[in-house]
Amino acid sequence: MSNGRGSVHSPTSEFHAFFERCHAELARLAHLLLGDSDEADDLAADAFVVIWNQWDRVRTAEHPLAYARGVVTNLARSHVRSRVRERRRIALFWTRHQEPADGPDVPAVLDVREALARLPFRRRACVVLRHAFDVSERETARVLGISTGTVKSQTSRGMAELARLLTPTEQDAARSVETVLALRGGKTGRYT
Repeated sequence: MSNGRGSVHSPTSEFHAFFERCHAELARLAHLLLGDSDEADDLAADAFVVIWNQWDRVRTAEHPLAYARGVVTNLARSHVRSRVRERRRIALFWTRHQEPADGPDVPAVLDVREALARLPFRRRACVVLRHAFDVSERETARVLGISTGTVKSQTSRGMAELARLLTPTEQDAARSVETVLALRGGKTGRYT
């Protein structure tokens, strides 16, 4: 590749540097949005394929990391929608072929990831970006393609819903959901 700039600043080397800098954060974002580490690994890999295919656009973007977060978020949204459609198809199949069960739902202790997984995707994305990644409201709006007001309302509703979903003992142990969501400081497990 003789572009006169040398290989140090080639698009390929810039992409590799971006990958090294951002892979862990984008994989962690995928994990928090999907709730499954294996699916998150696959989604992060898919995101980097998309980012590479759009590298000229990404590298010249004002905020390349925000652009990459948007790619991860959009792929996660599509994945969640696919998963929901698949669950509906399976449920429809089983309701046609089995008698409904009469047993009550057994309440389980929910950890933060399980509670996050129960939030609608947009709320989950707002809560994760704002509180787990400390992304500003403005940048969150840009990543998700929504208004700043929507980010504020979805984050507020998401935090309130998380507070309702968590058991009283978890609320007592961490008086604020923000404390529970302190996933940045190496408390996410696999993606630290």
